[in-house]
Amino acid sequence: MKIKRDLYLKKLISFMWDGQVKVITGIRRCGKSYLLHNIFRDHLLGQGVPEDHILTYELDLARDIRYRDPLELAKTVHGIVEGKQDRFYLFVDEIQMSDKVPNPYNPGGKAITFYDALNDLEKLPNLDVYVTGSNSRMLSSDILTEFRGRSDEIRVRPLSFSEYYAFTGGDKEDAFADYAFYGGLPQVLSRPDDAAKMDYLKALFSEVYLKDIIERKNVKREDILSATLDLLCSSVGSLTNPTNVANSLNTRQRLKGENTASANTVKTYIGHLADAYLFEECRRFDVKGKDYFDYPNKYYCVDLGLRNARIGYRQQEMTHIMENIIYNDLRVRGCEVDIGIVYGTDKNKSGQTVRVPREIDFIATRGGKKTYIQSAYALESEEKTMVENRPFALTGDSFPKIIVRHDIRKRWYDENGVLNIGVLDFLLDDSIV
Repeated sequence: MKIKRDLYLKKLISFMWDGQVKVITGIRRCGKSYLLHNIFRDHLLGQGVPEDHILTYELDLARDIRYRDPLELAKTVHGIVEGKQDRFYLFVDEIQMSDKVPNPYNPGGKAITFYDALNDLEKLPNLDVYVTGSNSRMLSSDILTEFRGRSDEIRVRPLSFSEYYAFTGGDKEDAFADYAFYGGLPQVLSRPDDAAKMDYLKALFSEVYLKDIIERKNVKREDILSATLDLLCSSVGSLTNPTNVANSLNTRQRLKGENTASANTVKTYIGHLADAYLFEECRRFDVKGKDYFDYPNKYYCVDLGLRNARIGYRQQEMTHIMENIIYNDLRVRGCEVDIGIVYGTDKNKSGQTVRVPREIDFIATRGGKKTYIQSAYALESEEKTMVENRPFALTGDSFPKIIVRHDIRKRWYDENGVLNIGVLDFLLDDSIV
């Protein structure tokens, strides 16, 4: 099964021999290792790179467990590469599994980490370094300082619908229905039937993602983590905040006294889920005030197949699912994505004119270009069409405006210059945003 990931391959090629450590990040099982060890490796071999000049260490495998010691990894690579005229490539998988080890020259001092090893290895003029990792803390602002500005991040995501359809082909509507149900994790495509796909996705949560979070983050309240995860899965595309989540959990779980879920605990656990790349937070932005709101915000699942498996394939509301798919696709395209808030006026029950916030589903920004996007599964009436269009008129600017819909096939512009486009057309045409 060979799936093309041309977007990521082009990024890797563009970063070759730039003196930086290339860090490939993303949710586990999204295809990071396949990208590095198959797609990029095949590219190098095709360019005439000898196979033994591609040094590979997979830290999640028992055979390479000794290289979790960063000093052992650095020593081994130096022994192969140093003093040679040929160019070498270093691939290290799941780098977050590397251990901290005592400094042999100063046992009581700062521990040695994989950052020290990579900072050392990237100085070798004939070595180009590539690593993969499944935890966003790996590239937090503090850790980037340890790299001293010598790293490039390539964020890999589950298959976009465009990548998914390029592999499956067939009827677009059928492919979209399967994609909305089973998501875009590459291994799903190799499962022989629906039951096998469901079992695979359910097992990923219990045996990989949750177990990894609990072990690496030393989670004390697994019940709260699990309940928080369920609630986020049930409320994709809905405004929420840690306080509301905590209150909901306490009510549903009938938690009292010391067992109560606090807002701070929920906030921490949401952070853990985001660190593992399971969810992303989409913040609300005041379009005219040019400022972000603290809360509430929205959380989108990085892969809808995982979301659906977690909640037992219930709550298949296509309005929210389509919104989540559009959000993920915009992120694949390299956009920064916010929720837009604009203000209009309305009459209250007393007849007084009041200021009313109105929401634009997405503000997608890339390379200085901004695009406003509404996700509308269907616009069955003139009234609903006006509701979707009204926030656009309140932005006070001329940036492109789009309504992505499931109920049309051909794209067209209305009298205000707003593009109405079918969701399949939008997802398969990355030139639009």
